[in-house]
Order: sequence, then structure tokens, then C-alpha cells
Amino acid sequence: MEMTEKKKILIIVENLTVPFDTRVWQEAVTLVNNGYTVSVICPKGKGYTKEEEILQGVHIFRHDLPPEGNGALGYFKEYFFALKEETRLAKKVYKEIGFDVIQGCNPPDDIYMVARKFKKYGVRYVFDHHDICPELFEAKFGRTKGLLYFSQIWLERQTYKHCTFAFATNESYKKIAVERGKMDPEKVIILRSGPKLNRMRIMPPKEELKRGYKYMVGYLGVIGQQEGVEYLLTAAKYIKERENNVFWGIVGAGPHLEALKKMAADMGLDDCVKFTGRIPDQQMLEYMNTADVCVNSDKYNRMNDKSTMNKVLEYMALGKPIVQFDLTEGRYSAQEASLYARNNDAVDMAEKIMELLKNPEKRKKMGEYGRNRIMTELSWEHTSQALTEGYRKFFSGEFDR
Repeated sequence: MEMTEKKKILIIVENLTVPFDTRVWQEAVTLVNNGYTVSVICPKGKGYTKEEEILQGVHIFRHDLPPEGNGALGYFKEYFFALKEETRLAKKVYKEIGFDVIQGCNPPDDIYMVARKFKKYGVRYVFDHHDICPELFEAKFGRTKGLLYFSQIWLERQTYKHCTFAFATNESYKKIAVERGKMDPEKVIILRSGPKLNRMRIMPPKEELKRGYKYMVGYLGVIGQQEGVEYLLTAAKYIKERENNVFWGIVGAGPHLEALKKMAADMGLDDCVKFTGRIPDQQMLEYMNTADVCVNSDKYNRMNDKSTMNKVLEYMALGKPIVQFDLTEGRYSAQEASLYARNNDAVDMAEKIMELLKNPEKRKKMGEYGRNRIMTELSWEHTSQALTEGYRKFFSGEFDR
């Protein structure tokens, strides 16, 4: 199979819009820059509501999506509607642009069902493993029993069964692909979600963002049930009662945002905690560059322990010292750029934050270590080589041998 014969890729992502989904967007643009024709199907999202547009050479097709499902009926409704829209748009893309391969970006693990409809045309399926869905379900609902939980395991198995090869975000995910998914290790490529250095730019701090407080602690990421932002608020209250010299800038949006705003208000933190919601990159960079310490509050559970968190890599790209719980992949990413609190212990997290705030030399050394690790190893400029190598092997037929 010659490269010139087959070089059209359709990427489908269900849980985030594009270009807001950083990993998917970086993949799409990188593939375009390497000579591929790339189309993306995704849901509409705040600020990105056009049904069709071309950005940086990427053909984007968006659909409506019902609210995130809760319970069996909610999940079925969400999955069924998304699959219906993805299939409709895939037919449109195939007719108007064409594609030789569909890359499905989970969650959920059902996008292979769209690819199956095009198998008769020679279209193959590639799995881009963003989240481990059985563990994600457990983290959200605390259950490892019942029809919904076992449906996640079944869908994961089917996804690996139907893919030609897979991208895994880290070694933990590759192990799952091999052990649970029965994948050939040679067909699982580690593609880390490194930040792009031209996006995560170091800028002078804006001291006015601290609202008169001496220090600022920053958080960047999704505000969901499994992100553990409640630990961050508990740490904020603990520090306020002892020092009251720290402002907390929490940047991001998600389904748990309003509940956490109420929690902060009930804890008497409105004067020192700011939830920005989703904001443009320029404002995000202003907050993160102003922060003296950045926090990854993801609680210890089976999912978070095995997952690479983008926020940790983004903090490192900005040269920020980090405090987080002692999670396997979090420690692999940050290494000496982070202090590690006892798992799910908000008080120890607060103590680690105060330790760094009182030690500017340690903050500087940790920040420099993290920045250097990104620049020499973990930036997208380095990690994206796995993406292009994976598709080179695919289009040259190496995965068929």
C-alpha cells in the first residue's frame, strides 16, 4: 500500500469539541502538516458552534449532543444520539472528502461501531486511547458491578478487537491494551500528549490578578467529579485559617463547576478563590504565569493513577513547581518538578503548598527542572513523532505483516 494511494484520515471525538480538545487538535494539525488530508467529527461546544469549517487545513464537522448521561437511560441516550450523528457525518465526509482510516478518540469506547459501517470499503480503524473507561466509570460512580460497568469492559474489548493498531498515552495504558485488550505490543504505540511550546508561553506575571494577596496558587483543567477540586478548596480553607495570604485561581469549566462554586461560598472562600470558567488562552496564560505554585488535585483512584494529566505537563511547560497526590503517571511526568502529598489528604496537600510558597529557591529549581524536561523530552514537538511514525507504518502495510 503506497503512501500516495491512501492518506486520508477521519478523526472522531465524542466528549469534547475541536479545537478545544488539545490532544485531538494537535494530532489533526500535525497530520495535515505531514501531508495527510484530515477531517474531524466532534460535538459542538462553547465558542465552537459552526457545523462545518476549515481551520489550519483541518476539515471540521460538528453535531449537537445531549447533556452528559447519568444512569443507564442517560448513558444510552447520549451514546445512541452521538453514534447516530457520527455515522451521519461520516457518510457525508466519505462522500465529499473520503478517508482510508477512522481514528476513534475515546471516551466512550463505541466509535469502532461507526468504522464497522465502512469496513466494506476497505476503511480500517485506529484507536486513540484517551481514557480507561471502566476505571472512569468507577471514578464517577464508585461502582464495579452492574450492567453499565460491565458494558464498559465489553466495549473496551470490542474496541481493541476491531482496531488495526492503537495509540496509548503512556506505559500504563499500553499495559491495559496488551493485557486486557489482547493487543500485539508491536501494534500499540505510546503517543504522549505533550504541550506545544508555542501555546504554553512563559509571560510576565500580572500581579493585579492576586487581588492584593502575597501568593497565588493556580489550577488549570476540567472541573468534573473525578478531578478532586474539592481537595483544593479544603486546602485553601486550611491555609486561609493559618496564613490568609494566598489567592487561588481556578481556570476551567466542566459539569461540577457550579457545585464547587457553591462549596467555596459555603466555606467562606469567595474572597480568595476565583473560578474563571472557560477563558481564552491569553487569559489562561496570564493566570498560570502569575501563579507561584500550580496544583494537580486529581484524587487517587485506579483511573487517575494510570492516566497522564495534561495539566501537569502544561504547568511544567510554564516552569511552575507543582503539588499533587502521589499518582504513578503523575510522578512519571513531573518527577522532580513536583512535591507529592499523601494520597487524598487535603491537609498534607496544603502543607506541601505552604512549604513551596515559603521557599522561592526551591520553587525556581523545580520549575526549571520541569521546563527543561518538557523542552528536551515531553513537548509535542518530541512526542508527536510517535503519531507520524504510527501512520507511516500503517500506510506502508507494516501492521499487516
